[in-house]
Amino acid sequence: MAMFNNARGGRDAGSAGSAAPTSAGGKRGMFSVIGPDVVITGNLSATADLHIDGCVEGDVHCGNLVQGSESRIHGAVHAETARIAGSIEGSVSVRQLTVERAARITGDVEYEAISIETGAAVDGCLKHVSGDAVARRAVPIALPRSDDAVSINAASDVAA
Repeated sequence: MAMFNNARGGRDAGSAGSAAPTSAGGKRGMFSVIGPDVVITGNLSATADLHIDGCVEGDVHCGNLVQGSESRIHGAVHAETARIAGSIEGSVSVRQLTVERAARITGDVEYEAISIETGAAVDGCLKHVSGDAVARRAVPIALPRSDDAVSINAASDVAA
């Protein structure tokens, strides 16, 4: 799974490895970061890998997801791979899923491969599905329509 290296050459707190496959729509070597002071209200789609340390109030669609331990997602998550360390309130549909010990998932989880660390909490149904079934359930990544409202609130309350 693609993760991010810090400036000292070590692994980030949510990283899983140094090399990873990219999703069909993803671009190798590119990633986006949602910082801890950012709140996104609306659905979030990324063609690149995504690292979330902030809060997302909406669905998340991406190739590879890393969620920090202080992060919150209130909505469905669809990804090829995911390393979850924060809280998710909503369904999760992922081919390869790692649930870290600090993670709290409230919702049903569909996966092809899963790893759950001791101490993690999943309050919902776990359903093993084939890789093709996960791919069919994933919503294609698209740009938001002009009538979709997406606001990004940072510490300075600036909206974009």
